[in-house]
Amino acid sequence: MPGAGSKVIVIGGGISGLSAAYDLTRAGADCTILEQQPRAGGVIETRVADGCTLECGPDSFLAAKPAAVALIKELGLGGDVIGSNDHQRTTYIWKHGKLVALPEGVMMIVPSRVMPMVKTPLLGWSTKIRMGLEYFRRPGESRDRSVSEFVADHFGQETVDYLAEPLLSGVYGGDPARMSVGAVLPRFLQMEAKYGSLVRGVLAGLGKGGPSGPLFQTLKSGLGALVDALASRVRITQAHAETIERSGNGFRLRADGNWMEADQVILACPAWAAAGLAAGLDSRLSELLAAIDYSSSLTLSLVYRAADFDGRRAGFGFLVPRIERERLAACTFVGTKFSHRVPDGRIVLRCFLGGIGDPGILDESDENVVKIAREELRRVLGLTAAPVSHVIARWPRSMAQYNLGHIQRVEEIRRRVKEIAGLHLAGNAYEGIGIPDCIQTGRAAAKAAQLTFAS
Repeated sequence: MPGAGSKVIVIGGGISGLSAAYDLTRAGADCTILEQQPRAGGVIETRVADGCTLECGPDSFLAAKPAAVALIKELGLGGDVIGSNDHQRTTYIWKHGKLVALPEGVMMIVPSRVMPMVKTPLLGWSTKIRMGLEYFRRPGESRDRSVSEFVADHFGQETVDYLAEPLLSGVYGGDPARMSVGAVLPRFLQMEAKYGSLVRGVLAGLGKGGPSGPLFQTLKSGLGALVDALASRVRITQAHAETIERSGNGFRLRADGNWMEADQVILACPAWAAAGLAAGLDSRLSELLAAIDYSSSLTLSLVYRAADFDGRRAGFGFLVPRIERERLAACTFVGTKFSHRVPDGRIVLRCFLGGIGDPGILDESDENVVKIAREELRRVLGLTAAPVSHVIARWPRSMAQYNLGHIQRVEEIRRRVKEIAGLHLAGNAYEGIGIPDCIQTGRAAAKAAQLTFAS
């Protein structure tokens, strides 16, 4: 078998590194993951509190991207896959002291149905008229620019403030004024080039039909089950990787002061960590990796007795646009979004704080975090009841930011990595931040390593 016995070190035991090591181990490679944390999984972590299944990081993945489900089925967990309860999927936006339902038919920022958009109080009449006129926009020059500039050009600033920013903040924790639309919303940039109008582009896509089924999928027992299944099939050593050097046709790595040899290395750690490791291999590569910005975030799960819960129910949850935000960016009603997560008699709210504009929330004490969230939940939901338990997870510098210049930067990174035989990259810093994207990068890195073995 190609690569049998070849020694590969994977740096980083998140979902990307685990996926790479899983494929390499099955191919017969001598593969070890170096992970400095005491547990594998990166930002994927599931805890159980008061009988509730609580996700500390991502709670699901997009069903339209097949890489996650494919791996889950390979691991024998296919029967554990569940979908979001889309029949209850209403998301609210906080505007001027009120929760306003996101209009039906909105595809991220683009309306696909007339009457829900006409009736919604989320946007003013000038914005609605502009959205209607956007339908007649003809193709012209299409270029990469910030998400804010792109959205404002098509639908106006109000759409940036009350649709694009809160929706993207929940995914990236970033600033639309800095994000590259080509990197973050490539499909819309392609629509602009082909149709001119995003509305026409979306309607054309709907006319061709699309995948049916739930928007999001996850595992009944929590995404931690995916991590556990992968970790049980690979070799993981807890160690802090410090530097990498060339050694003949392979590499020398120092981890916790000890040197080790490898034929190939996969950097499946954040770009800022990869930058330090790659400095001795290619200073320009290190510089490019270090230029990828990251945001920090915090999740807080609050468990309530249903009998005590005196706040408003709000579908899947709500988003707070930056223009209206104090500290709380979003909140999910866990039991409404997914079945099997919350037992009868309990209600769980999952709160999101932090992002590029509020890294300081991670420095607050647990007591202050709970206090901040409860005060804002009182303001938004009218909720005064005290939770019976809570779980907090802090994720410093965890979410890559695809800012302007990202596409060109990644292209140069890929070119330079290609010149270092045996070095590979994986993770959320390059071409996708979701779980399926990370799995795909990990498995692609493993495949590239196996091709290198064969050659």
